[in-house]
Amino acid sequence: MITPLRKRTLEGTLYKRDAKVEALLVKLEVLPRAELVARCQITDRNDPSYVSSECLIYFVRATRQDNSDEHFERLYKILLSRVMRALPNAETNEGEVVCISQTKSRIREVAFDRFTEALATDRQAYSEKLDYFEVRFDGAVANLRRDAQDTAWREENRSTTIEYDQETNEPSAEVEEAAGSFNPFENLEESDYRSRLDAAIDTLPPEQIRIIQMLREGFPIDSRDPDAVTIAKTLKKSEKTIRLHRDRALKVLRAALHGESE
Repeated sequence: MITPLRKRTLEGTLYKRDAKVEALLVKLEVLPRAELVARCQITDRNDPSYVSSECLIYFVRATRQDNSDEHFERLYKILLSRVMRALPNAETNEGEVVCISQTKSRIREVAFDRFTEALATDRQAYSEKLDYFEVRFDGAVANLRRDAQDTAWREENRSTTIEYDQETNEPSAEVEEAAGSFNPFENLEESDYRSRLDAAIDTLPPEQIRIIQMLREGFPIDSRDPDAVTIAKTLKKSEKTIRLHRDRALKVLRAALHGESE
């Protein structure tokens, strides 16, 4: 039985897959796993055996129920390759010279991180954020690409020189304030605020929850001291990746605590 989508439109109606997608899912669901993977590897959309990306992401998400890591990995790699092909190519050939666009590389990095993060969250528990990919995959990836493009352009056009604390390697308070960040831990003495904060944190993806919890406990993101316990070291992520996840989490927390639109 094909699992229905759960996300609703602003009018309150459930998202629905295209009828052709639903029909194809019914046919594909009874195939042996090896045959399903083989069909998903077909890249020619004109091939009669081609599996649409809407169907592919359905089966990637469905592996959460059968808990098969091997089957998930095979489908997951195929899905990621389709997403990456839809993102701008950072390399161009000028004669024998290969030129790499830093902006396009950043767009690919941000879009890839956001998509894999959404998949990781969905693998833990159903996430409605991925439902639109099953309705209109190309449109969802286009939205992902535009959001990543906005992020890359904002970063590229920053004119303020970032100054870091020599001991903690953290940006100065002035820089953090100019970037629009806020401290969600300022009013912890108020029980009502603390309850709302805890509830908001629980809605975050697991990795972002860990980052926010460590920030709350006073751990630095990075440090010039090789012996210091940092968030980047603990989670085995780059300092840039930790800050990216932190900023996304703070955006959600700000919206939940201050009633702003996410």
